[in-house]
Amino acid sequence: MLMKRIIACLDVRDGRVAKGINFESLRDVGDPVTLAERYEREGADEIVFLDIAATDEARATLLEVVRRTADRVFIPLTVGGGIRSVDDVAAVLRAGADKVSINSAAVRCPDLIDQCAARFGSQCVVASIDAKRVGRAWWAFIRGGKEQTRLDAVEWAIECAHRGAGEILLTSIDRDGTRAGYDRELTAAVSKAVTIPVIASGGAGTAAHVRDVLRDGAEAALVAGILHDGVTSIRELKSIAASAGILVRTAA
Repeated sequence: MLMKRIIACLDVRDGRVAKGINFESLRDVGDPVTLAERYEREGADEIVFLDIAATDEARATLLEVVRRTADRVFIPLTVGGGIRSVDDVAAVLRAGADKVSINSAAVRCPDLIDQCAARFGSQCVVASIDAKRVGRAWWAFIRGGKEQTRLDAVEWAIECAHRGAGEILLTSIDRDGTRAGYDRELTAAVSKAVTIPVIASGGAGTAAHVRDVLRDGAEAALVAGILHDGVTSIRELKSIAASAGILVRTAA
């Protein structure tokens, strides 16, 4: 059995970590390098760094912030936002990232997943899916949740896996920042549909939420606001998960 992961997420805008609700009403919560170092010390298994404005502003991700983070943090670092081409992926990896998260560009050109997997290996390619319930199904959205696609989120996850993505980063727009708990139904549906790891994102409010979504089949849980605001810690999240029989790496 593989160990489940607790991943700290840093949503970055204008060089600062920001957090909002349902992808809106963003507020400043700190310096990305400082927070990344803190979460590594607390026992985070990985860091996800998302430049949340890069795609909408039609610019490249903030590589200098990536470099500074990668120089100071020694757990796996995933970077996303503004990734449009194989060359963009190469630049982010050269800046120190271990994996690259691709969302809008993959929807517009699905072959990008194949190309990146072939050149860099599937282990470097994370297919990021921002999903929102519309009627009885979940649909994929792009441009930071601003644009609905014609893709069913579960079916798109299956296609991403077939094209060579190594992981799915699955964010519930409905739950993002609400602290009402992950969309466990969405997470379970995608986890059952693919054989690659699914990272649950959006809605963590308590350690119990993290425990439950890992039980539902997610290989990892992404956590942001409740860490930034000191509601809980990586250590507490791992302690609660371990007490429920979930295999996690012991926090330092």
